[in-house]
Amino acid sequence: MLYNAQLTKFFVSVVKDGRITSEHITIYMALFQLWNLNKFINPISVTRKEVTELVKITQPSIYNRCMKELAAFGYIEYVQSFHPVLGSLVHLKGEPVNVEQ
Repeated sequence: MLYNAQLTKFFVSVVKDGRITSEHITIYMALFQLWNLNKFINPISVTRKEVTELVKITQPSIYNRCMKELAAFGYIEYVQSFHPVLGSLVHLKGEPVNVEQ
């Protein structure tokens, strides 16, 4: 049930949020899948490599920008790690704090 409620909240928010692009949605969905594999326990530990491979993004700058923006927009909490093995911590949220229309 959590799965459906979380996705529904996300997509309801995305429709209203003019800042969100297809890149943001794609990265969020990859994070959601990794969260699912982690039995929906927050936070999850992710590496840029595993997320970019899932979403087929070849430019690290797109990943970095979207992760920072998803956090700034309130969709995730993101604690960036510069360690290549440990990964960054991501806490998924259902809806953003503030939505710009």
